[in-house]
Amino acid sequence: MERCEHLIFGLFLMLAILVPSNLKAQQKDDPAAQEKKMREFIDSEVERLTSSLKLEDWQVFYVDSTLNHDYAALNAEFKKMSDAKITNYDIYTAIQDKWMEAIYNSYHKFLTPDQWAKYLKSGAARDQKGRDKRKEKAALVTNNN
Repeated sequence: MERCEHLIFGLFLMLAILVPSNLKAQQKDDPAAQEKKMREFIDSEVERLTSSLKLEDWQVFYVDSTLNHDYAALNAEFKKMSDAKITNYDIYTAIQDKWMEAIYNSYHKFLTPDQWAKYLKSGAARDQKGRDKRKEKAALVTNNN
């Protein structure tokens, strides 16, 4: 349960760093400080997964690379939306879901079946269900319009 709470806390931390309501305040912050916060979050997540899933060195590299790439891309999309003055929370949620799905799919490619099962039990399966529900809801709204 503690691992799941850590993951949830990490996601909320990411949201606090990246969500649109904080972007204006952050624009005043030092970009190096923002980068440091991101690096600390990624390092913490790599360490957590390494410990909980007993990752091999090559897997640690892939986790680190995946998180660095995908969180940078997520942040870039959030910034683009913020710069365009888009404030619709659903759009930001869809962007986050897209990149969390990319991370999920990337992990699935290099985790062993046992590691994957542990990863899913740590909260990833629940997070995936949430993304699927939001995707279905968005499709229904789109189809009804």
